[in-house]
Formats: sequence, C-alpha cells, structure tokens
Amino acid sequence: MSDASGFIPYARQTIDSDDIAAVTAALRSDLITTGPVVRTFETEMCDFLHVPYGVAVSNGTAALHAAVYAAGVGDGDEVIVSPLTFAASANCVLYQRGTPIFADVDADTLLLKPTAVESKISKHTKAVIAVDYAGQPCDYTALRALCDRYHLTLIADCAHSPGAAFQNKSSAQWADIATYSFHPVKHLTSGEGGMVVTRSETLARRMRQFRNHGIDSDHLNRAAAGTFEYRMVTLGYNYRICDFQCALASSQLKKLAHWIERRRQIAAMYDDAFNSDERMAPLRVHHDAFHVYHLYVIRLATRYTAVDRRALFDQLRASGIGVNVHYLPVYRHDYYQQHFKGCSNNCPNADAAYDRIISIPMYSALSDQQVMRVISAVQKGLDSLSV
Repeated sequence: MSDASGFIPYARQTIDSDDIAAVTAALRSDLITTGPVVRTFETEMCDFLHVPYGVAVSNGTAALHAAVYAAGVGDGDEVIVSPLTFAASANCVLYQRGTPIFADVDADTLLLKPTAVESKISKHTKAVIAVDYAGQPCDYTALRALCDRYHLTLIADCAHSPGAAFQNKSSAQWADIATYSFHPVKHLTSGEGGMVVTRSETLARRMRQFRNHGIDSDHLNRAAAGTFEYRMVTLGYNYRICDFQCALASSQLKKLAHWIERRRQIAAMYDDAFNSDERMAPLRVHHDAFHVYHLYVIRLATRYTAVDRRALFDQLRASGIGVNVHYLPVYRHDYYQQHFKGCSNNCPNADAAYDRIISIPMYSALSDQQVMRVISAVQKGLDSLSV
C-alpha cells in the first residue's frame, strides 16, 4: 500500500493472506485449469448477482466477445454502444463483423442516454451495449423497455459495477447478458479474467461452447459421462480461465461487500469536498441507483478548457497523485477515424465531457489520510488555474 507521502495510484488491487492461501491450494490441486474451482466461482458470482448462469472467461474483453456472439451479431448488424468507455466495449462488435453505432451519453451522468439510443435504432440494429460508467448502473427501466419494444438484445457492460443496483436489481438482472472484468484495477481481481452471465440457459450454452473452441463439452463433462468423444459444433475461441485465477477471484468476492462500503465512504468524502465547489460540475447519481465507484470522476466547470484539464492533470501527477482520464470517446481513436469515416463529432456530450474529466484515486485500501491528501492536491491545483 502507498504511504501518505508516496505516490497514490488511481486504482490498485488488494491481495491478502487469504487470497494467497486460496491460490496456493488451487495450484496444489490435480486440476489448475478448467477444473472445479472455475465452476465454483461461476456459481458464487451468479448467486451474488441473482442470475442463474455464469461463464468465466480469460478477461473482460473475452466476456464482451462471447456476449455479442451469443446475441447473434454478424455481418451487416449494428450494435448501439456508449462512446465513453474502454475501446473493448465497441471492438467486440467488430470481432463479429458488426458495426458499432455510438449513441451519446447523458450530460449529467455520462451514462448511455436512452433517447439517444432510440434515435440510432435502425432496421439493422441487433443489440445495445450499455456501459455502467464509473460504477453507476444505467437507466435500465428505459433501456429494457426500448430493447423489448424493438426486439433487441440488451447487453450490460458491468466491468465497473459488480455489486451495483438499479431499483434494487443488479444490472445483470435487467439485461439479457451482462459482462464483468476482473482486471487488477477493478473491484475484485483474478489477475486477468472475466465473466459473462445471463438468465437464459440457451445463451449460456452458446457462450460455454464459444469459450472452448466451439466444442460441445469440456473434459469434466466427458469424464463424468465416461467418454472421450466430443464435437466442434461452431467456431469458437480459447477463452478459458484457470482454476488458480478463479480461486483468487472467489476469495476476493467474499470481501467485495466490505470493499464497496469503503469505496462509498471515500466517495462521500470526495463529495463533501467538491460538490459545493463552483469550479466543479459534479456527475449526478440517479436516485434509483446504487453506485459502487470503480472510478471517482471529477469534472471541471464549463468555463475550463481541455488545456486547463491538462494543466491540472500534470500538476496532480507531479504532486504524486496518480490521476487518469476515462475515456477518450472511442470514435476518436485512430483506428475508428481511419475505418469509420464520419463517425466523429456525433456525440457532443461525450466530447464535451472528455475535455473536462479526471479520474482521481479510488480503491478500498485508500486511507482517510490519503483521501485528504488527494482532496488538498485537487483544490491546490484548481487554485493555480488562471480561469
């Protein structure tokens, strides 16, 4: 852990002796990949999210790819997605030869805006990928109604939001398919790893085959049936995850509720410091949302420019505060500019937000002293801006 005077990263994992013991036990077992610990973690995660089916995979991007595959996305299909997200949320559509269509975010929450989604629906639209930006769930009553009305698959990208809820239901309970990431900067980690969950047995079966080369059974199924035979029934990938990774994630899951409580305490400290500061434009939290704060994003007031944001970013970094920016709108990345001409400047809220947002440190192991140091550094940095 960083001390109060050292560098404070914007996020980091927390590993304790219980985690190490769980991984060690898995490494000493007979099966260290695609074994019983994977299935145990899948069950535990599904119980936590209140959904029946889970498929653990090698990373969050693999989870997204499995989701769009299961949704049947292919040539000529369009999938509506938020631009204010990591590129994988849109890239997964390209992997299936579909076209990502960017709908703008709400100016107050930076979550996918339902009216913007509806304006982008066409006869080619197959699915919607809603991103729970920073840990706040989207407006799933509106998105669920839209997807039902237009017969679209609703995919929830919950990389930021395990434990979040909208109207007391997890994002996974609202969506047809939900995806999770267990990268070290997330709420819980397996090193690399991810999971896709669903309420549909059919979709779950498709995704299990997809993570295992498109094969209709795994070695545990074959051992139980006393057979060596298997068939490749579709084109899949090797997106399997190891037992020792799932042992780590399973151990971490037991502490997730406590970690979320601490993240919310830290967010409350930041709120108290920043919400009444006229130099800030705080993001709104929906009254029906239970926010789990993967990120704490500060947004400068509209009078500040991208140059001001950069100056504040540089000053905070120089003072040992490991700030970051989440995210450059996906369509502004070089690849999208080169291959999707005309897709830029179509989401004004996302573009405006990008120029004024900074993610400040947020992880459960932050001490109150470190939080106060971050607050002081932000306030000092704002004092130095010329506007």
